[in-house]
Amino acid sequence: MTQTLSTTTSLSFRQSLAHGPLGTALPAIEQARRGTGTWEKVHQSLSGLGPLIDGPAANLYLGAPATAFVLHLAADGTSRYSSALRALDTIVAAHTRRRLDAAHARINAGRQTEFAEYDLFRGLTGIGAGLLLRQPHSPELKGVLEYLVRLTEPLPAGGELSPGWWVGHAPTSHTAATPGGHANAGMAHGIAGPLALLALTMRAGITVDGHEAAIHRVCRWLDRIRQHDHRGVHWPRWVSEDGPAPALPAAPSWCYGTPGLARAQQLAGIVTEDADRTRMAERALLHCLLDPAQLDQIAGRGLCHGFAGIMRTAQRVAQDSASPAPLVSQLQLLRDRLLTADVPEEDGFLEGVAGAALAFQDADSESDYAAQGQWDACLLLT
Repeated sequence: MTQTLSTTTSLSFRQSLAHGPLGTALPAIEQARRGTGTWEKVHQSLSGLGPLIDGPAANLYLGAPATAFVLHLAADGTSRYSSALRALDTIVAAHTRRRLDAAHARINAGRQTEFAEYDLFRGLTGIGAGLLLRQPHSPELKGVLEYLVRLTEPLPAGGELSPGWWVGHAPTSHTAATPGGHANAGMAHGIAGPLALLALTMRAGITVDGHEAAIHRVCRWLDRIRQHDHRGVHWPRWVSEDGPAPALPAAPSWCYGTPGLARAQQLAGIVTEDADRTRMAERALLHCLLDPAQLDQIAGRGLCHGFAGIMRTAQRVAQDSASPAPLVSQLQLLRDRLLTADVPEEDGFLEGVAGAALAFQDADSESDYAAQGQWDACLLLT
């Protein structure tokens, strides 16, 4: 059943970027920004959010940080929502400092991390993505980057060194898959998210001590787990004590697999002037898009697991490519696939109608890769 504000009124739903009205407001914001919609409609969609969630559960996709992200887009460089945004900046800064203190204490104690500490959806990588958009020169963003540098450093575990992002639990969707924990590679929950944020901040001229070295550390790890076959280059979703998870036949997506990993490594190659890595990442994505066996596994339209996320990722990769034509030639196919895929059962941004609509807005542009807007900053694509 499609979720709407009238049928689901919990505070966490009202302040959810992934599933609630914060996310469904994004298409209206983008339409108003382009002159095909009104800012009055945006304001109506953002009314009645309720008291801000700002406890340990708050993150880029929930509560105060999510609200700050959406209101920043709705302000669109004007004074709209200025008082609310100033208040949110203070709240998000304090929230970030608390989380950084806890993360550094955990590292100092030699304990393993969790997705909720560092990842894009719930962790400090997501907080950093919001700060890069809203407060790029803040000490809090610098603090997030310093933490991510430490996260990429090996951590002693059982007498050996493991990646600093090694978690003690199994992947969310495979709860029995990895006894002893795992190191996740994906954009949503794995090291591709921190890598993309480190690259995007470096591209913006925002760096900390050890910044580039951290990028190289992550890239070397991804090189070690990289696999090659007749379908091209790809990466396993995670590595456990038993070795890498099967890289295929998992369906490709923005959140896991080749598309998100290709974008993160393309960005890393650009900022470190590693042309070989940039080309490798772009070829890996192209081979993925040329492989019907991979695309046939995708059933939905959504951003997270569906064709919308792959299409937006391909657009961003093409925009930054020195040779975009091969990728651009595949975008029409992705557009057609999106239109024939299953319609989402919810209205939301991450897996629903709103996200698919946002990705589709630029699918009819003349260049077919002129991705507009900043709404995909929360996906670390730009």
